[in-house]
Amino acid sequence: MTEVLAPPRRTVHQALDDAWSSPPGLLGFLSAVNHKQIGLRFVWTAVAFLFVGGIEALLVRVQLARAENDVLSPETYNQLFTMHGTTMMFLFAVPILEGLAMYLTPLQIGTRDMPFPRLNAFGYWCYLFGGVLLNWSLVSGSVPDGGWFAYTPLSGPEFSPSRALDFWLIGITLVEIAGILGAVELIVLLLKQRAPGMNLARIPLFCWSMLVMATMMLIAFPVVLTASLLLELERKVGAPFYDAAAGGNPLLWQHLFWIFGHPEVYIMLTPATGIVSAVVAAHTGRRIVAYPLVVAALISVGIASFGLWVHHMFTVGLPQVVLGLFAVASFAIAIPSGVQIFAWIATIWEGVPRWRTPMWFVMGFIVTFVLGGFTGVMVASPPFDGQAHDSYFVVAHFHYVLIGGVVFPIFAGLHHWFPTFTGRLPNERVGRASCGVQLVGFHITFFPQHLLGLQGMARRVYTYAEDLGWDALNLVSTAGSFVFGAGVTLFIGNLAWARRRGPRSPRDPWTADTLEWSTTAPPPSYNFVDQPVVSGRSPQWDRQAPAFDAQTLEALAALAHPHRGRREVVRTSVFDARPEAIFSLPGPSVLPLCAALALSVALTGVLVDWWPLAIGGAAGFGWALVAWLNGNGAHR
Repeated sequence: MTEVLAPPRRTVHQALDDAWSSPPGLLGFLSAVNHKQIGLRFVWTAVAFLFVGGIEALLVRVQLARAENDVLSPETYNQLFTMHGTTMMFLFAVPILEGLAMYLTPLQIGTRDMPFPRLNAFGYWCYLFGGVLLNWSLVSGSVPDGGWFAYTPLSGPEFSPSRALDFWLIGITLVEIAGILGAVELIVLLLKQRAPGMNLARIPLFCWSMLVMATMMLIAFPVVLTASLLLELERKVGAPFYDAAAGGNPLLWQHLFWIFGHPEVYIMLTPATGIVSAVVAAHTGRRIVAYPLVVAALISVGIASFGLWVHHMFTVGLPQVVLGLFAVASFAIAIPSGVQIFAWIATIWEGVPRWRTPMWFVMGFIVTFVLGGFTGVMVASPPFDGQAHDSYFVVAHFHYVLIGGVVFPIFAGLHHWFPTFTGRLPNERVGRASCGVQLVGFHITFFPQHLLGLQGMARRVYTYAEDLGWDALNLVSTAGSFVFGAGVTLFIGNLAWARRRGPRSPRDPWTADTLEWSTTAPPPSYNFVDQPVVSGRSPQWDRQAPAFDAQTLEALAALAHPHRGRREVVRTSVFDARPEAIFSLPGPSVLPLCAALALSVALTGVLVDWWPLAIGGAAGFGWALVAWLNGNGAHR
């Protein structure tokens, strides 16, 4: 019998790269669908919006640095704090976490791409066009000024007759569509494309956090999408959903918005805790203590977060029984959060921590997040909230939670995974210095705001009288904001320098336990030559033999040789990750870009009341969908 020789390894790599890479040049950029390219686009676009939102925040702090300041007019101040909150909540925090999920989860679960690559690309373009449309309002002069929460009736046609709020509603609509599509992708990916052997008890905690995040997004984002649609209908055609004079109820907007808005906080916090778990395990050389309890805590936070929205409405006149129920729920959610804190501390205690930049950001996160949790328990009490509501105490609280609990873990993750993004290492000294500057600047900025709130300073005021005695604390807070901004700039500058001139990174510089470090840095277009097979919770540390029969292993080995240039991945069962089938994914296409552009044009036509533009955009969107669903170019 003639012996069949395996093809040379170089030929295998070339064949896989031909199947999975994007075309060169501008066409390749516009048609790319690979999860790593799309994920990094989300990340770096979100970082760009972070700078925009940061500049807006600094301008707000300059205005408040002293009493009766006139650097900004009242109108400009309202516009800036609205755009700052909108940018940070909608254009930075969730998209950058989505981007990290899109880049890392396929690698961590041992697959080659997301299940719907073109849908992934479509979501990015929607996010980009939505963010551009929101910020185009700064150029057009119709800047939203109703706060990032757009409370009715102030955001209705009577009190906001200009197009400013329409910019907000249309831009947010596009961004939320991107979020919903990303959630669908992540859920299908994490349930049906895990590496053979990666049963539910072996999923990395980072991936568990992203699965919980995606499920929450799939429930919460359609609610705010519905609320925005109803408000736009009221503004355009006079539908009376929120107009009390016409039979509507302005509190309906608050209920719909906060049914989304409070889970939104945990949609950001949950993946941030997943980043912390990944960093702590890698930089202590120890598996996270109490893995089952941490998974249960993640799921508990996701469920409980949908029972807290009245937490934001304690002063609107709801019955006391209702306030009590939501207060208890607000207290109770601290328990699963505490479980994770104790698990990380125990892991650090039992491991051998290596105090590099990611770990310093994690320690800053733990301290700051716990302090924010204390004030969260305070405002969860209706009597106290009645005094602190809409004061600077609340501003300080949510910045402690959102910057301490979300931004610091994001920066830990960016530094930790930067080698797999670029193949280079950031400068450690600069990374630690940026962490220290940020921590000092953050607490100088936001701790005084607790005191200002207790002294009676209301949020959203553009100035204050000299005889109130708030000057010193506001000046300290403003100075701290510039220190914090310098720390963020130093951190991003370090990454920008490392991208070009940083030292080359080894494949696994942290000796981590998850699969993204088992391939090259950065990974090839196809992620893995051979399909990973998992036999434990820490694939990089476990060396057990895979528990699959020879026939299954032979079928998986065939993935190294793409059939007719197809992008092939393995589909596995939900619970025990047993291989079920091999299926092909679509390749690069400009149709996602065309569809997102046409949808944006249609919504812009609605925004400017030019219906031929809206109809033309809708027709273009329909054409792109038909071409997309016909499967043109499904395989390269």
